[in-house]
Amino acid sequence: MIHFIGAGPGAADLITLRGAKLLGEADVIIYAGSLVNPALLGYKKERCTVYDSASMTLEEVIAVMEETEARGGDTARLHTGDPSLYGAIREQMDRLDARGIPYDVTPGVSSFSGAAAALEAEYTLPGVSQSVIITRMAGRTPVPEGEKLSKLAAHGCTMVLFLSTGLLEEVERELLEGGYAPDTPAAIVYKAAWPEEKVCRCTVSTLARTARENHITKTALITVGGFLGDRYDRSKLYDPAFTHGYREAGK
Repeated sequence: MIHFIGAGPGAADLITLRGAKLLGEADVIIYAGSLVNPALLGYKKERCTVYDSASMTLEEVIAVMEETEARGGDTARLHTGDPSLYGAIREQMDRLDARGIPYDVTPGVSSFSGAAAALEAEYTLPGVSQSVIITRMAGRTPVPEGEKLSKLAAHGCTMVLFLSTGLLEEVERELLEGGYAPDTPAAIVYKAAWPEEKVCRCTVSTLARTARENHITKTALITVGGFLGDRYDRSKLYDPAFTHGYREAGK
């Protein structure tokens, strides 16, 4: 069996209980060493072979899985955050399907949730934004034309950008072109939930400068929007004047 496991945003104790259990039972662990905190390998059993996929191709990863399956062993494929976001798991699962190798997926806490925790922020504030766009800036890997950053920015809602820290001049330009004001609050969250976590608050027009000044070039999320400001409306759910299915107004 192949277990795709979300490692969580960084801290070793933010993996799920199921994920930690599967890591402890695995005969082979293949982990994304460029992104996953190596402290998570502390869950492995003594006789476990570990591969760092940072230097491996897809074909090499699948070959290790096949070899382990042929021996009757279990493989833990450890991905950063939640594997459904920029985890490149679909191409692995398709190849496993073609070979008749069973697998399952254990979700994890995404780094975008870890970033919100580091910011002590709520992405969905009443009267500010009720939507979160998770995306990335087009670079060596393109994005569909309809998902160009400036087009998504036109919505004016909360945005979280993955894989874009090295392209912040372009990010600034696209966000401004899309309609965000230069003074729109923004923040760069470096290694959310890791011991070396760092939060740099800024504005849309100062994203690139802030990253340079703090020597941040990778392993960071870019967050943008009014949710980082001070103004929002009170939630109706806990408003004494609002009736809902569990409570009448005035009670």
